[in-house]
Amino acid sequence: MAKIRIKQTRSRIGSPIDQKRTLDALGLRKTNRIVEHDDTPTIRGMITKVQHLVTIVE
Repeated sequence: MAKIRIKQTRSRIGSPIDQKRTLDALGLRKTNRIVEHDDTPTIRGMITKVQHLVTIVE
């Protein structure tokens, strides 16, 4: 399965609790951290929810 690398580029301070929980579920707890996940529709949906806080690293 294809992998996708996600980097948290902006702070979670001031974000709603559901977005903070989405970042936690992705494994992103600090700014500038990179995590790798399988490229599934579930992960893509989570990225879409917090797209203003993260970027996809190729």
